Amino acid sequence: MINGVVIKKLRVFPDIVEDGEVSSNPGFLMEVLRADEKLLRQFGQTTFTVAHKGTVKAFHWHKRQDDLWFAATGKAMIVLYDLREQSRTYGVTQVIMAGENDYKLVVIPTGVAHGYKVLSDDPVLLFYHTTEPYNPKQPDEQRIPHDDPRIGFDWLKEY
Repeated sequence: MINGVVIKKLRVFPDIVEDGEVSSNPGFLMEVLRADEKLLRQFGQTTFTVAHKGTVKAFHWHKRQDDLWFAATGKAMIVLYDLREQSRTYGVTQVIMAGENDYKLVVIPTGVAHGYKVLSDDPVLLFYHTTEPYNPKQPDEQRIPHDDPRIGFDWLKEY
């Protein structure tokens, strides 16, 4: 595991149909992020994105903000690469599977490159929380090609 990355396995609570409620197919509830867990240094913004099967969104990293990712549907392969020269896990790649029936919150620290690929037929609905709001005049986003030889990640390989 890359130093500073946190994976919070999420607990699913099945819905209980109360008196006066009607549901032939009860859903569920889950707490994704709580202030008392101290996973965010500060709150900046929550963003929502949808991606479809085969889509690769990679790589980028931040100089100032942490990201917290939650894949609500579908199945995503999240790939992290530690760019922080002072980190004990510098140069390490980490692969994390997340999504429907494998719910987790992934904390991605500043300086860790990240991206994902949609593996499922169903789209991935990804929510991400950041410690800073997006600033279009000075975006905190550094891009790296998905096939950067320094990272050497094979997006076609089965994991």
